[in-house]
Amino acid sequence: MAPINAEKFMSKFLIVGLGNIGNEYAHTRHNIGFDIVNAFVLKHGGMFKVDRLAYMAEVKFKGKIFVCICPTTYMNLSGRAFKYWLDKEKIPVENTLTVVDDLALPLDKIRLRAAGSDAGHNGLKDIQLILGTDKYPKLRFGIGNNFPKGMQADFVLGKWQKNEEPLVKLKIDKCVEVIENFALVGLERTMSQINNMVVKL
Repeated sequence: MAPINAEKFMSKFLIVGLGNIGNEYAHTRHNIGFDIVNAFVLKHGGMFKVDRLAYMAEVKFKGKIFVCICPTTYMNLSGRAFKYWLDKEKIPVENTLTVVDDLALPLDKIRLRAAGSDAGHNGLKDIQLILGTDKYPKLRFGIGNNFPKGMQADFVLGKWQKNEEPLVKLKIDKCVEVIENFALVGLERTMSQINNMVVKL
């Protein structure tokens, strides 16, 4: 009798952290997607390697396989990496989670949605263009909009202020839990747990 391939029965998920490669972008507000996916992989003992269009790590947790990517295409071409790994790993779109910064949400909020517009975000815009739909799950990390008129780009590409860092760290940990729960209990239940929550120190 042939041995049972356990991996065949494991659910598989694609976790996509959005950001830009390069030291000048590391740990900026716009790269929070990279930081969250990095934290998730680190927690579960994984390690990133350079692969096609992305840094990629595969981790296992409670019978689930997580293919985690941080695209190396720069933000405005994120859709290429998303689609390549979606097709390569044969993962249904509803089993993907894209982690992204959001100017429209205050710093103490995170929001999980099954669908929704790109809201002017270049990474989401490219994914939507390549998929031909906005119906793919997104985890939005509020970065606030505390910047003077005309300074949005500097704010988004800037580093966190010292007084923001403890809350950002707490929110990163919370987002790692959201990724786990998304796979374990599903989108709807995870949304009901976190979408009205205010993250406080």
